[in-house]
Amino acid sequence: MISFLGLKAQKKFSATLNFKTEPTEKINFSKTNIAVLYNKKLGTKSEIKNTLEYSNLKINYEFNPYDFYASQDKFNQIQNKFEYSSEIIEKTKWQFSIVPTANFESKLDFSDVTVLGSLTITQQFGSKLNVTVGAGRTTAFGSPKIMPIAAFDYKMNEKTDFRIGFPDSKISYSNNERNKFSLTNGFNGNFYHLDQKDRVDKNAEKAVLSQMTSALEYERNVGNDWFLNFKAGYNFNKKYNLLDSNNQKIYDYNSGNGSVLGIGIKYKQ
Repeated sequence: MISFLGLKAQKKFSATLNFKTEPTEKINFSKTNIAVLYNKKLGTKSEIKNTLEYSNLKINYEFNPYDFYASQDKFNQIQNKFEYSSEIIEKTKWQFSIVPTANFESKLDFSDVTVLGSLTITQQFGSKLNVTVGAGRTTAFGSPKIMPIAAFDYKMNEKTDFRIGFPDSKISYSNNERNKFSLTNGFNGNFYHLDQKDRVDKNAEKAVLSQMTSALEYERNVGNDWFLNFKAGYNFNKKYNLLDSNNQKIYDYNSGNGSVLGIGIKYKQ
């Protein structure tokens, strides 16, 4: 059973609630995510966006005969993403983001806070093609790392557009104003600091997850400002490890690959 939360919104505001499940052969992952976004134009050339987000990850160890690390079964994240974009010259724009994030098991501490972010430049070529390059400190592969960002965005026609890039690629098609279909592929991951006293192995500092996800997504405008979205796909090269203070792997759950199913609701205006 899934219940949805709706929020009364104002202009340039959106609120989303998503539920996702990722079963594998040995471990089942389920994640609930709530996010609130606000964006505002600053004149004709600049814009700011701010997204406040909370997520909860629950892990069910179906196959764990020795009860290794089974206490690590619930993780939390509180994250705020601030974005600023501005036109440098005609058809050239730069974007900056800063993302303080607190990733913890059950008890929030100042040491759980990490700062992520990115800096990119987008160049428009004609009316259909945009090219973006830059770099960012992200968790695409689990632990925070600085890595390149690149994307080619091309609008084929009024109904179809696609992005080829790293860490995310996407093809979207909309047959009318209410329906949108997307085929996505992306690298995504996250990490969580472990509570001191609950560690089975005192050397374990972080739980780190990563995978490459390919999925088919469908979004439906169900009336006025409300949208439903559905996601079905598969996680490749899925990893779930415990790391020590030097980011060295000390335990591998060998969770294996598996499917991903998601459903969500969005209010935007």
